[in-house]
Amino acid sequence: MPEPSPSPKRRGRLLRFGAACVVLSAVAGYVVVQYVSGGAGDPGCRVVSAEDSGTAYEFTPEQAVNAATIAAVGTSRDMPERAVAIALATALQESALRNLAHGDRDSLGLFQQRPSQGWGTAAQVTDPSYAAAVFYEHLAEVPDYTELALTVAAQRVQRSGYPEAYAKHEADATALAAALTGTSAATLTCEGSPQTATATGPAAVRAALLRDFGTDALREADAEDDAQDDAEGSTEEASATAETVDVPAARTSGRTVTLPVTDGAAAGRGVSQRGWQLAHWAVANASALHIERVTYAGREWTAGTTDTRWRAARSGGTEAAGAAGSAAGAGTGAVRIVTAQ
Repeated sequence: MPEPSPSPKRRGRLLRFGAACVVLSAVAGYVVVQYVSGGAGDPGCRVVSAEDSGTAYEFTPEQAVNAATIAAVGTSRDMPERAVAIALATALQESALRNLAHGDRDSLGLFQQRPSQGWGTAAQVTDPSYAAAVFYEHLAEVPDYTELALTVAAQRVQRSGYPEAYAKHEADATALAAALTGTSAATLTCEGSPQTATATGPAAVRAALLRDFGTDALREADAEDDAQDDAEGSTEEASATAETVDVPAARTSGRTVTLPVTDGAAAGRGVSQRGWQLAHWAVANASALHIERVTYAGREWTAGTTDTRWRAARSGGTEAAGAAGSAAGAGTGAVRIVTAQ
């Protein structure tokens, strides 16, 4: 005889049980994906608001590198801090600051830009420096964008189907922009735990600086070098062309890269702001470039410690002391970056 069909009440319980299993499986799958992609676990980096000590944003080393690139590209184009905050909020919403190789239809990269809509080729929009630059180009064409609400300015560029979505990232983006443009001092820290990197050492730091800032961050060091060469009667010439990575943009001694910071370094930015911009950029790239220590303005950040706060720099310096550090002004006028190799 065939088995009797389950009662309606039992069928309801079975359906609810099955639905619960589906939900739990989806949640478990999401957690696994987030863990693998870096979205779960210890985020590794943290930025605090200089205006409100209770406001903090935690993020991963991958996100830190991308945020630093977005900010560097903006400042190298003389975009104001507000523009950098708008760009960061947009990337937080569109990709969670990850350089995605997928998206809605043909959307790609940090800003989910679509090659079919004229943003560039697939290779271009997945290049963080290019993606940031083309975003700023479009933002600069928005009339009075600095006076608009952040979500309105972002939407004028992105034309998203969710025009209000950018607003929820404003506080985090504003704190990130303040740190990465250098207007707030010693507010960005990372654990600096090493990741797999294709290149390390001072040469990799110089290449990354050139990638993100172009020659903007490097030109001031050349000016400092030229002044010293003139004083010493040296005939050695310095080059700061964008065609070569081996730019004498920074003094190098062993594992230490020293970036002199001068008033003329960036339009509208004094020594302190420019210095903290470069110092925070170095910390954000610490995991990717295997940076062990960053020193600026009498403060020092050290990778791999349980407390990664900026602290008073040790007297006498470290490997940065010596010809490179002292000649370039290793005090408040220079950012000193010590690599692991």
